[in-house]
Amino acid sequence: MSLPEPPIAVLAELTHRCPLQCPYCSNPLELERAAGELETEDWLRAIEETAELGVLQIHFSGGEPTVRRDLETLVAAAARAGLYGNLITSAVLLTEARVEALADAGLDHVQISFQDSEAGSADRIGGYGGGHEKKLAAARWVRATGLPLTLNAVVHRQNLQRLPQMFELAMELDAHRIEIAHVQYYGWAYENRAALLPTRAQLEESVAVIEAAAKTYPGLAIDYVVPDYYARRPKACMGGWGQRFFNITPSGRVLPCHAAETITGLRFDNLRDKSLREIWTSSEAFQRFRGVEWMPEPCRSCERREVDWGGCRCQAFAITGDAAKTDPACELSPHHAVMAELAAAETAEAPPDFRYRRYANAPETAKLTRPPAATGAERTTTLD
Repeated sequence: MSLPEPPIAVLAELTHRCPLQCPYCSNPLELERAAGELETEDWLRAIEETAELGVLQIHFSGGEPTVRRDLETLVAAAARAGLYGNLITSAVLLTEARVEALADAGLDHVQISFQDSEAGSADRIGGYGGGHEKKLAAARWVRATGLPLTLNAVVHRQNLQRLPQMFELAMELDAHRIEIAHVQYYGWAYENRAALLPTRAQLEESVAVIEAAAKTYPGLAIDYVVPDYYARRPKACMGGWGQRFFNITPSGRVLPCHAAETITGLRFDNLRDKSLREIWTSSEAFQRFRGVEWMPEPCRSCERREVDWGGCRCQAFAITGDAAKTDPACELSPHHAVMAELAAAETAEAPPDFRYRRYANAPETAKLTRPPAATGAERTTTLD
């Protein structure tokens, strides 16, 4: 097999520690403790190797990355290496002085997550009192430094009705971009699927709202992802397995996507033991679903096989128990109807209470799972 093209982006999950308790969190059910996190020196070496590998963008994330006292050091290292640095944050721990320090260190962009447009609902969803007001203040500090701002609006059954207000909030905060990020159902979100999955009617209305907003706010970049449970064709999750992206966990494991560890039977190398170049080019886990040779029918014969790259392996595993099967989001999958049936069943009743993201709430099976991000900028799919 020929060597893969260099990756474009890396997600550096600096920590799983976070003051918020979002019920759709992209972190694994078994959260990494602080004692297991990489040291500053490990991250500095990883940043250097990332740049040498040809990566263009580094996204500092968590958990909440600002709990790391060395964040400015890491941002500065990325800037020196020529990487475009993006901070993905809940923003509730930011101060004006820290925003300025991060900008001075060479940060290029900030993405702030918002749980709703209303403080009461936002704080309930995030499980953190007063968080919404802190996010508003942080967003204004970001723009005062001149840094571009993305508002990440995580949407689901319990806040979609306020989608128009989320666009208004983005404009009020002078955001350059808004991600209408439907929850993706793995890990904590899978645990809370009945509370989060929108109805079909909600989804169709949200599409109309987004189309109207694109005309009303032509200067605002809008990214939108339809939840797979209502999709007709799969998306090229993270640009394809091992094609454009990799993820570094707080303890140093290197994954082809955020959810890769939900697939039992795969072993993931750690940057403490191997170089990132070696892992990217020859790791068994990265090779397993890279390209098209692994694909079953109907994927292998599909004209879109090098467009969606077979869709999401983690979703195939979650629904069918076999990561090598056709993504159930595809209408050609023999399991496509299962997703529609699940959506109908989950939205038939009133949504239950959230199971919040907490160390104590991880189920016994947590060690087998690590979900992907609930967000997915610049990924598209098609409604059924």
